[in-house]
Amino acid sequence: MAFGGSPLELKHFDTQLRADPSRVVLRAFSISAEPRGTASGIMNRAERIVKKVLELSDEECRRYLDRVDGDFFGRHWQTHSIFMARFNHVREMIGGLDNVSEGHAKLIGAYFSHEYSYAAAAVMNPSIVPHPDQSGVGDGAIRFVLSLRTVGEGHISSISFREGVATTDGNFTLWPETPFAIAAATQNHAGEGGPVTVRRHESSPLSGVVIFPVTRAQKNGLEDLRLVQFTEDDGSKHFYGTYTAYSGTEVGCEMLTTEQFSEFQLTPLRGAAAQHKGLALFPRKLDGRYAAIGRLDHESLYFMQTDDRFIWNYGKRILGPKYLWELVQMGNCGSPIELDEGWLVLTHGVGAMRQYSIGAVLLDKKDPLRVLGRSIEPFLAPVDETREGYVPNVVYTCGAMKVGERLLVPYGVADSAIRFISVRIADLLATLK
Repeated sequence: MAFGGSPLELKHFDTQLRADPSRVVLRAFSISAEPRGTASGIMNRAERIVKKVLELSDEECRRYLDRVDGDFFGRHWQTHSIFMARFNHVREMIGGLDNVSEGHAKLIGAYFSHEYSYAAAAVMNPSIVPHPDQSGVGDGAIRFVLSLRTVGEGHISSISFREGVATTDGNFTLWPETPFAIAAATQNHAGEGGPVTVRRHESSPLSGVVIFPVTRAQKNGLEDLRLVQFTEDDGSKHFYGTYTAYSGTEVGCEMLTTEQFSEFQLTPLRGAAAQHKGLALFPRKLDGRYAAIGRLDHESLYFMQTDDRFIWNYGKRILGPKYLWELVQMGNCGSPIELDEGWLVLTHGVGAMRQYSIGAVLLDKKDPLRVLGRSIEPFLAPVDETREGYVPNVVYTCGAMKVGERLLVPYGVADSAIRFISVRIADLLATLK
């Protein structure tokens, strides 16, 4: 099947991930703590609500809490523990509340919580890496973690995950996601500009965790995570992922760090390159230094190196827009993939009518500034069934995974859904000129 003028044969799958309003989490519902005049005197709205709940008898409190449970039964996991956590936050906010019954505390917590449909608007721009647990997987198959950019009310972007297994024949299976989703809890916040640590609930599988913005710099979203399994010089492995933190007015590049996808550190990057989108790390150090592909001029690919993975400054230009399908701008589509032939970098290009397509570049393994070949035409471009959506005429990925002699590529469709293709690596390389 030809896409974008390329004769490359792609294996397409029927599997699609789409927006799902039924996927909800319990989140904090912010209520003003500003003092104001009320019928009960000068107090803020939070104090007024707490005062009213505390006036309820134990029986009245139990009946209303039962009603809340009845309305939301079966939609959430660990509901009462979340209510208690919210009550503790309220207690820290307004003070006092030292001798509150468990029932009253839970009901107060319920007033300061709400359901949030985190994937109601869109699911897009995935990346994929090998799972940290490969036990029981044989015959060259790879268990994987798929990261998703999920978009909900207010166009707030969060990070969620799916798991599955890919096989060397190009096929894959997504594991069912848990019926319940729980927001990752903030464990440590070093303050603005510092790292934030969040943890998934101990009872939640990975497909049930959602990472929401925590800091002001992230307020409007965590966008386009580019995951990579990074191998240190001593053979130890970690998972790093660069993403865009969007405040609503400004963008900045940050890095997610995790070992087992249970605890995640979110750290702002520093340096000139940290103000640009689309930084993607190489999966190992080159000549003893961290390396990355990024875009420093809003339109070209640059090679950068650093001794500190949290500081990225200027680099050297590798290549820029040349062909019509990428004439407006180009960028990477995830971390470079190491092959015997060199470093394979999937790229996106923007052409006429702001159409986003996907191509590839092969870089020399010893000298990534040396281009061995690039796509004259994209191997994946929007067609009728992948054209329509929230942002039409866009196909985009934040990372692919090598499985045997093939490449599994999850990709976003029109900023609305996710689809999948598989391609033989040798066939893809043969199209590069």
